[in-house]
Amino acid sequence: MQSWYQIFPKNPWLSLYAWVIFCMLPFFFIFRSSSTTEIAIGILLLLLFFVAYRLSFNSKTGFVYVWVSIEILINIAMTFLFGYIYLSIFLAFFIGNIRNKIGFFIVYGIHIGTTIIAIAFGVIEHSELYITQLPFIVLSVVGVILLPFNTYNRNKREKLEGQLEDANKRISQLVVIEERERIARDLHDTLGQKLSLIGLKSDLAGKLLYRDPESALNEIADVRQTARTALKEVRELVSDMRGMKLEDELLRVQQILKAAEIDFVLYGSPKLKNTPLLVENVLSMCLKEAVTNVVKHSQATRCTILIKQKRDEVLVQVQDDGIGVPEGGSLTQGNGLAGMRERLEFINGSVDISTMDGTTLNIRVPNVILYNSKGALS
Repeated sequence: MQSWYQIFPKNPWLSLYAWVIFCMLPFFFIFRSSSTTEIAIGILLLLLFFVAYRLSFNSKTGFVYVWVSIEILINIAMTFLFGYIYLSIFLAFFIGNIRNKIGFFIVYGIHIGTTIIAIAFGVIEHSELYITQLPFIVLSVVGVILLPFNTYNRNKREKLEGQLEDANKRISQLVVIEERERIARDLHDTLGQKLSLIGLKSDLAGKLLYRDPESALNEIADVRQTARTALKEVRELVSDMRGMKLEDELLRVQQILKAAEIDFVLYGSPKLKNTPLLVENVLSMCLKEAVTNVVKHSQATRCTILIKQKRDEVLVQVQDDGIGVPEGGSLTQGNGLAGMRERLEFINGSVDISTMDGTTLNIRVPNVILYNSKGALS
């Protein structure tokens, strides 16, 4: 439930103290009247206006239009009776909070029309008073025209930002789920087959132990080798799961290329700003895979890596001057390009390859998930 002070507009261009003055100012206009009856009517109208204004903020149904109608009528009455038009500013701020587009424009048009008509008749009725406060009247009319749109657009923007934040949270949850499924698949592919093979060969070795000891020893040797291979693959898998900064991976890449006697050139900076560790980890694994294929298959003498963080995406480009991608090469099969695409799918990334004058690999990750905790684009 809203607090009492939330009848004032959220983040107004006027401070709370100015709004308190706006609340007190009509009493000055009322007490200028010499008639006790008029003073009583003015106070009653003013109290009724603030009650309706409070209720209009709380209303979640069509009754909001009833309260706004009452406020418009009171605004007209205050203009005619006391020459006070500034209640229209309150209304202008509230109208921007009406979320129904059609309702907003209808109430907005009615409010502008009634305010201008009331001022026109007020000039006739209180000409001397209106002339003395003409600049403030002009400002009020401008406020009545502009402020509802300002409030309406701000509320719309806040709603979209909230939806975007919810979408980003949902994306993060989906990324975690997808990563768990990938780990489960990798573990199954890595251990499942080899553990089954170990079990079968162990059973076979047990059967051959007394009948053919030499064959049994060969089977046990195969079991030992299969276990070592499985252990090695599990270690590699765990190493890939660890968070890896792109900057750290680049140092390893440089060492690999140096050992392969391939010149290394870097453009851009590997230090990404406000980038989730998951994104850097995926980019690091893709970079490692790409450079590994350059070393194994390209026969290149030079490898150029470009890292560029744009407003809408992060680009990692790996280019070599080698022979291009061989048919059936690792990059197009197995853990090559398909593996990169699978990893990049988790973060809505993409990869494309061209083979003109060597091989160029472009890895892109959109910045749609690179938001800070306040929802602002990094």
